[in-house]
Amino acid sequence: MITLTDTAAVKVKELLEAEGATDLALRVAVRPGGCSGYSYEMFFDGDIAADDERAQFGPDGAKVSVVVDAMSKQLLEGATLDYKDGLNQAGFSITNPNASRTCGCGSSFS
Repeated sequence: MITLTDTAAVKVKELLEAEGATDLALRVAVRPGGCSGYSYEMFFDGDIAADDERAQFGPDGAKVSVVVDAMSKQLLEGATLDYKDGLNQAGFSITNPNASRTCGCGSSFS
């Protein structure tokens, strides 16, 4: 299953609080498509299936739930979701050791 850095978990928590939806989980999924074969998808979800894997990440006071479906779990095993807020790079990024190549925009892989 994918893991979240503390920085990413804090940012997800901030976004959930801004939406007034702290009861939702962050769903991370892999879907066919994109210029390299698969693309990442992330959204807040309250519809958790019985075969979804669920975990909590983040420092005390900023714990967030993350949900991954069974198919995506295999492709996200060992991956890490991070958040950066700097001049050169800002936003969420996934480092995935299962990806043999990625596209130039970084949102799809194979």
